[in-house]
Amino acid sequence: MKKGILNFITFAMFFGVQFTVAQQPNIIVFIVDDMGWLDTSVPFWEQTTDFNLRYNTPNMETLAQEGMKFTQAYAHSVCTPSRISLLTGMNPARHRVTNWTHTKDRQSVGDGQKLQQPDWNVNGVNTVEGVNKTVVATLLPQLLKDLGYYTVHCGKAHYGPKDSPGANPLNLGFSINIAGHHAGQPGSYLGAESFSKGSAYHDVPGLEEYHEQDIFLTEALTLKAIESIDVAVTAKQPFFLQMAHYAVHTPIQADDRFVQKYIDQGLNLTESKYASMIEGMDKSLGDIMNYLKNKNIDNNTIILFISDNGGLSAYGRGGKKHTHNKPLSSGKGSSHEGGIREPMIVKWPTKIQANTISNEYVQIEDFFPSILEMAGITDYNTIQTIDGVSFLPYLLNNTNTLASYNRPLFWHYPNRWGPNGPGIGSASTVRLGDWKLIYYHASRNFELFNLKNDIGETNNKYYDNSEKALELATILTNYLKVVNAQMPIDKETGKLVEYPSEMLNFEEPYLNKSERKH
Repeated sequence: MKKGILNFITFAMFFGVQFTVAQQPNIIVFIVDDMGWLDTSVPFWEQTTDFNLRYNTPNMETLAQEGMKFTQAYAHSVCTPSRISLLTGMNPARHRVTNWTHTKDRQSVGDGQKLQQPDWNVNGVNTVEGVNKTVVATLLPQLLKDLGYYTVHCGKAHYGPKDSPGANPLNLGFSINIAGHHAGQPGSYLGAESFSKGSAYHDVPGLEEYHEQDIFLTEALTLKAIESIDVAVTAKQPFFLQMAHYAVHTPIQADDRFVQKYIDQGLNLTESKYASMIEGMDKSLGDIMNYLKNKNIDNNTIILFISDNGGLSAYGRGGKKHTHNKPLSSGKGSSHEGGIREPMIVKWPTKIQANTISNEYVQIEDFFPSILEMAGITDYNTIQTIDGVSFLPYLLNNTNTLASYNRPLFWHYPNRWGPNGPGIGSASTVRLGDWKLIYYHASRNFELFNLKNDIGETNNKYYDNSEKALELATILTNYLKVVNAQMPIDKETGKLVEYPSEMLNFEEPYLNKSERKH
C-alpha cells in the first residue's frame, strides 16, 4: 500500500501545482487490437520474414529507430483480460476477467462439451464495491488523474458489458472518452456507413460528425485524439492518452487510401484489406508523432506501443488458418506464442538509448507500474495486489542481461473462446527462461517447449524432460493457488479440474516417438 501520490500533491500545493505538474512527461499508450507480432515492416525476430516484407509501417520503423524494441513482449490471448490487466496491474488469474465481456451477468460464449466455465467476472472492472461479478481495483488512469494528468481514452474500451460501470471509460478514471463503450469491435469502419452495420450493439458512439462521410474509423479516431490532447497542451497540462484503435479487429474492411497497392501486388483480397488496415493504423501513429513534433513536445512525451493479443488466424482471414503469425504457432485465442506474443516499442527521449533492442520478456500488466514510475510515482496506494513488474530497468540500463528470465510469467484461461486450433482452449500456462509449459484443462494433457530452440512450438518435450515439466508444473500450481485462480468444472464428474502438478504423467502414450502428435 503506497502513499506517494498524496505526498506529491501536498508538495505541489505548497510550491505551486502548475510549475510542478508541468514537469511530468506526457504519456501515450498506443494499443492496437488483434495485431500480430509480425503484422509490421518492423521485424521483432532475428530474421526478417515474408510478413515483414508484406506490410508497410514506416512510422513504426521510425518509432523503433527512436526508441527500444522488445522482442519478447506478451499480452493475454484475448482482448478484455489484457486491457484490464493494463489498467489494474493484475494478472487475469487474479482479476478473474478471464474472457472477453459481452452481456451483463452472462457468459460471453457457451460452455464447451467437456468443461463448464467458472463463475468469472463477466461484468468486467469497476472502482467501487457493489456491482456483481466485477473486479474492484484502483486504476491506472485514476492514479494519473490524481497526479494532475489530463486522461483521455480514444477508441476501443471493452472493459465491461453493456449497462455495466466498466462499459464507460469515464467511470474508470478517464477525463475524456472518445468512442469507447461495451463492444469489442465496430459495426463498420466506414464513415459512409456511420460506423454501423446491422447491429446497434456494435455501433461506435460519439462520432456523429463523421457519419455519412468518406472517412475510415482509424482516421476519425486519430483526429479526435489529437483534438482532445491539444486541450491539455494549450493549458500546459500533462496528458495521458490511451490511443486504443478498433483496428485491426474484424470486420476486415478496406481502407481505400492504401488497399489498391496490395491488390496490385497479387495479395489475396481479404489480406489486402487487412494490410490496408495495418497501414492505416501506422498512419495514425505517424500523425500523432508529427503533432508532437509540431507542438515541440515530442521530447517530453513517452510513447508505448503494444497489441492486446496475438494476430487473428483461426477464422476470417485469407489463406490457410493458423499460419498468419509464422514462425509463431497459431494466433488469437491460443496459448501458443502466436496468441500471446506482441509487437512492443517504447520511446522515451533523453532516457532510452535510440535504436535499441531488448530481449527481456515483459507482460502487459507490467505497463501499470512502469507507467506510474515514468510519471514519477514510485509509492502509491492500490486496493489490489499488483502482479506487474516495472520494466524501467530494461529501458534505462539497456544491459540486456536477460534478468527477466528468472521471473515466471503466467497465463490462465479457464474459458472457451470459440474457434478451434493449435493451443486454443481452456488452459493454464507458465514460462520461465526459455521453457514454457501449457496445461490443457479438458484433456489434462501437457505441452513443454523450449522457445529458444523451437520458437514455432513444433516439438513437445514433455515426455523427454520430466524434470523441467515437474519444475514448471509446480511453479504454475503454486501461483494458481496463491491467487485463488478459478478452475473450470469437468461436466462428467461435476468437480473442479485438477491443478497441473496433480496430473503429471510421464508414461509414454504412443507406441514410439515418431508417432507423437505435437
